[in-house]
Amino acid sequence: MARGQLIFISGGVRSGKSAYAESIVCAAGNRRKIYLASGQAYDEEMKDRIERHRIDRQEDGWQTIEKAYRMDSVLDELQTEDLVLWDCVTTWLANELYEGWEAGSMCAEKPGCMEQKWSSLQKTILEMLETVDLLTVVSNEVLDDFVRDELYQSWLGRIHIWLVQQADQAIEMENGLAFRRK
Repeated sequence: MARGQLIFISGGVRSGKSAYAESIVCAAGNRRKIYLASGQAYDEEMKDRIERHRIDRQEDGWQTIEKAYRMDSVLDELQTEDLVLWDCVTTWLANELYEGWEAGSMCAEKPGCMEQKWSSLQKTILEMLETVDLLTVVSNEVLDDFVRDELYQSWLGRIHIWLVQQADQAIEMENGLAFRRK
């Protein structure tokens, strides 16, 4: 069975990685473009921002699927030949790693919790690649992120290593310039 192409793009905040990822998907052909958004609206400002982005993308022909958790739930919504952009790994990781912090019991503190979530995400990514033609994954750099937490950075590094190993192309963005690493 043919496998879809995986492109992994990382870069610092405001490096141009998301815009570059969108341009790759748009250049891949005139097929259904899917934007997987993993952000959550915790307040009105974020809710408005998410809505603005959704409208902007829709005007450009994108279909947005918002799944902050349970990325595997998008599998039934994907079709053969879809061009998919997932922006971004760091948002997913923060959601999952710190899930339960309000109740004082984060996933990060529960033995095996993140390992289970990460295993599920790996399986989901591989299953996506069995269906879609292109999966472009965006992430912030490990040490250039908004969360200065050793556990968070360790998990992000682990995820990046796996994504680079799986990727057909790995690209690092810096100041709007793309550097192919694989």
